[in-house]
Amino acid sequence: MKFVFIKKIILSTFLVVSIFKIQAQEQKSLFWSNVHIGGGIGLSFGSNFFSGSIAPSAIYDLNEKFSVGISLNGTYSSEKNVYKAYIVGGSILGLFNPLPQLQLSVEFEELHVTRQFENRLFIEDDNYWTPALFIGAGYRNGNFTIGVRYNVLFNEEDNVYGVAFAPFVRVYF
Repeated sequence: MKFVFIKKIILSTFLVVSIFKIQAQEQKSLFWSNVHIGGGIGLSFGSNFFSGSIAPSAIYDLNEKFSVGISLNGTYSSEKNVYKAYIVGGSILGLFNPLPQLQLSVEFEELHVTRQFENRLFIEDDNYWTPALFIGAGYRNGNFTIGVRYNVLFNEEDNVYGVAFAPFVRVYF
């Protein structure tokens, strides 16, 4: 009699644990099915100038219209006999798709800039943080969006971007 009771307890415990495990796996799958990975790679070069950047990012779809995400940024640039710059930082991103083809975005970015000038120029090295708040709009086709964004915090003297407007391309898988 005790053995049958113990078997029932073990079997019941096994069933309850299995049900919770299946539900947890379904919730985990549901979470990851709403996560999209993407980012950007940049390369620019010219006469005595080089710049390369990498910016991985991830977004989470809250629903069909809204997504939120984060991004990291790492950039190296140099101009021969002038300077070398290292830029690292990150951003938080919000996306709104009022129509399937239209994507509106807001992104707050914070970058740390370290610029080292050649000694013969007698310019002090730079080491500072610079914020950016981008408002953007783009044409969206599936996982691909192309558009333009505007930095409302743009400051010519303390900014890593040359102008307040910047084109963008987003691809998320």
